Amino acid sequence: MRIGIFGGSFNPIHVGHIALARQLRLLAKLDEVWLMVSPQNPLKLQSALLNDQLRYQMASKALQGEEGLSACDYELHLPKPSYTWNTLQHLQQEYPQHTFILLIGGDNWAHFERWRHWKDILRNYQVIVYPRDNHPGTISVPLLNISSTEIRHRVQHGESISGMVPDAIIDDVKHYYGTPQKG
Repeated sequence: MRIGIFGGSFNPIHVGHIALARQLRLLAKLDEVWLMVSPQNPLKLQSALLNDQLRYQMASKALQGEEGLSACDYELHLPKPSYTWNTLQHLQQEYPQHTFILLIGGDNWAHFERWRHWKDILRNYQVIVYPRDNHPGTISVPLLNISSTEIRHRVQHGESISGMVPDAIIDDVKHYYGTPQKG
């Protein structure tokens, strides 16, 4: 099978992630897209990430019934820090019958030479780069103008997130990202 690896913190997963994964699966003729829930990105500043397992559980719940899309916690079980090269190597060793294709945004592609073993990734794996908003020469993918940061902000301020995350996880997102009630 041709499997796309779409990594992210998914803090939380939202409808833009899912819409993009659907489009990439179809356009790249992938059998499946694994939304790889990642621990802290070594190239990003430390940020407040919800517990790894909770993010994975929400992603799994959000993707139920989505043909060809699944949440994957594979990277959460690998040594830290998490490097894409290591993840791809482990996947290829464990699943030699599959072809893995790396799916990354144009924002990450712009800094790809900073990734550990980036030349090895390019030599050994197909990389599909999708456009991201606010980058010159890119087109906005429908529904991708939603950000996890905006969702967390809206929840903390008691604003609606309807239509931003799948209905199946609205209550979870409110519970895990909401401001604790004073009482």
